[in-house]
Amino acid sequence: MFSNSMADPRRQNKILRYKPPSTDTNPTLEDPTPDYMNLLGMIFSMCGLMLKLKWCAWIAVYCSFISFANSRSSEDTKQMMSSFMLSISAVVMSYLQNPQPMSPPW
Repeated sequence: MFSNSMADPRRQNKILRYKPPSTDTNPTLEDPTPDYMNLLGMIFSMCGLMLKLKWCAWIAVYCSFISFANSRSSEDTKQMMSSFMLSISAVVMSYLQNPQPMSPPW
């Protein structure tokens, strides 16, 4: 029976632990999708609230979900939750003022 060190061809001094690249040195590795979706969600929420457009309010909820799903745990959760609550309030307010089902925009 062989010992483990005899049968293992790997060199112990060549094994390096993986370290993810830092975004401080290379800012192109940062994903801008959550920020864009957060901004779009805020814009559509305001359009849904001010113009009483139900489809804008639903798009705002959709953008908020995408922003939340693509965000990192280190990002600001207050801004994300405020965007999400704004989009939910846009949906609620648009249906409180006109409870009929949403008509297609075309």
